[in-house]
This record gives sequence, structure tokens and C-alpha cells, in this order.
Amino acid sequence: MLLAWYGPGRLPTYCLPADDVRTYLFRPSAGSGGDGFVVDHDVVVGDLVVERAAKLISRADPPLDVLGRHWTFTWDEGLSWFEEAFEVHVHARDTSKRVDVVPSDRHVVVELDGEVVAESRRPHALFESTLPTRWYLPREDVRADMLVPSDSLSRCPYKGTASYLSIRTASGLHHDVVWTYPEPIPECPRIAGLLAFFNEKVDLVIDGVCEERPRSPWSS
Repeated sequence: MLLAWYGPGRLPTYCLPADDVRTYLFRPSAGSGGDGFVVDHDVVVGDLVVERAAKLISRADPPLDVLGRHWTFTWDEGLSWFEEAFEVHVHARDTSKRVDVVPSDRHVVVELDGEVVAESRRPHALFESTLPTRWYLPREDVRADMLVPSDSLSRCPYKGTASYLSIRTASGLHHDVVWTYPEPIPECPRIAGLLAFFNEKVDLVIDGVCEERPRSPWSS
């Protein structure tokens, strides 16, 4: 079953009935054992121990009571998840969430500290549920002299692994303002190699109108 929940320490995950799980590989974790709803277990395979990797849903109130005695697992912490033969990272993909990428002929200008960082008339707009529209621009339309490589990476179950770039203006260095997906997952091919900017941290001008900076977890 897909459990689509959000909150501290809780992201969409799959829950499996006990009959489909090798529970003999688990042992109760030391400590509190969870929050009463989810009980933590260590996964033990030979000499390898992954602490608190298995989660038993011991009890639940409606409508989650159907998940009682189901198991789920942590993501990207010593375990690997697969949908068929495709490895999934970060969390399960919520079926109510959409990611759509469409080519556009809008005139997009990116400014920071009063300097033009990028200008394009061939952007791609990425629409993702609950998030601001992200504008992906060809690298050729971005000022290479202002870009500074970064070691930062992030992973998204809907798009793939992103690498980051910082921007240097006359006022200083702005860390990890730009990201790109060199090799996005097959479902999202149009953004491959394009550059996107945090709307929350730059001034985005669309067809001559400066967009208001959105409020999101990336605003600070």
C-alpha cells in the first residue's frame, strides 16, 4: 500500500503486509521502540546491522487502520527500494503529485543583485504540484562567468539527481542558487542539462514583469 503522508520524518512510503516481509531478519531497536504507532526495528543480515531501518505499524486509527501490522522501511540509509527493476530514491512517488515540463516561448530574465545572470526566449516550464513554477534555461543562455561549481547534490524521486552551482555577483557569492539534472529519470527527459534558479533567491522577470518571490522551504 502507498502511504502518502507528510511531516517531520514522514514522507510517502510503501507499506507491506507481514506475510511478504522476512521478519526473521529484524530485531526490536534499542530505546523507546518508536512512537507507539510505528515501532522501530534493526535489520540484521549476517554481520551487517542497519539500525532502525524497518518500521512496524503496530496500531493505527481510521482511516489508517488498514495498515496495522504492515511494515515499511527507511529510504537511502543502507537499504535500496525498487519499483519493478527501477531504483527509487528519497521516498515513494505520490500518485497525486504531478510533474509536467513544457517548452515555452516566454522571455525569461534572471537577475541577482541588479545584475542579469541569464536571459532566454526558449525556456522550459516545470510545473510540480504545490511548488512554484520552475524555469529551466539552456546553459548557453546563462552567463558562464558568473557560475561557480558546487559539490552539493540532491535527489528527487520525480526528477533524479541534481547538481548545483553558485552565482558570484559584485556583491559576493550566492551559494547553490542554480541546479541542473544532467541525467534526469526517463519520465522527465526535457530538463536534461538545463539550468534552473531558485525563484525564492533571484529576481525572475517573465515577459517584462518581475515575479514576486514565492515563500517556500527554500526561501531562507
